[in-house]
Amino acid sequence: MKRNVVSFRSNANLARQLWGEPSRIALRTLRDLTVRYSLSVAAGDLQFLEGRWYVTHAGLLRIAQRRRCSGIRTTLQKELTDHVANRWIFKATVYKTTGSKGFVGYGDADPSNVSPLVRGAEMRLAETRAVNRALRKAYGIGLCSVEELGWLSGPPNPPQVRRQQENSHASNGSNNGQPRLRDRLCLLIRQYNLDPTFVKAYAADYCGTPSLKEANRDLVESFISHIAISAKENLDGLVCKLNSYAPPVEVNL
Repeated sequence: MKRNVVSFRSNANLARQLWGEPSRIALRTLRDLTVRYSLSVAAGDLQFLEGRWYVTHAGLLRIAQRRRCSGIRTTLQKELTDHVANRWIFKATVYKTTGSKGFVGYGDADPSNVSPLVRGAEMRLAETRAVNRALRKAYGIGLCSVEELGWLSGPPNPPQVRRQQENSHASNGSNNGQPRLRDRLCLLIRQYNLDPTFVKAYAADYCGTPSLKEANRDLVESFISHIAISAKENLDGLVCKLNSYAPPVEVNL
């Protein structure tokens, strides 16, 4: 019990740094999530958006691993999938124990319910959503997952909001309960042990600006989403890409 209390304090302190002071109800929920599921804010298991907690795909997989999940099977629903429209539907089955019947979840993704930031990754996103729903059923997790909600794939902002964001720099905070962009990027760097210098160089190149500080908020959000998906889907490829920004080594002959 003492270990859980310490973990909760660590979670609460980091949550305050990232998202400001949570409400009493939010803190009670965080305590329950910490004690019941050992979810970690530092590990990227949770996100706090608009006053509510959401579990991440990584957090759900860690719960499954700790509970000794027997296996996860995903199947493309060919009869419902439309390759031409880029609409994908997956079925996921989570087996808590060997020989168990399994818990089923479905996930869909198409250009209408993903943002331009993740266009081209609809198939992978649909599979992730299916796995998340099956895992939540299997382990009785009432929280919606971030990938289902679509903080990376939500509807586009209204024009007036978009214009306001374009006038904001990456270091600015957010008024909707989300962490500052810089904090989100730092969290990804720590979570995946990335080289911060190479990440900054890649970010400037990605945003088409001399430095990351000169990029507007929309561009930085796009880059952070790109890094999050790349790290989750192909970490080795991302590291290889980042290493390409290492300064050339002079060889003395």
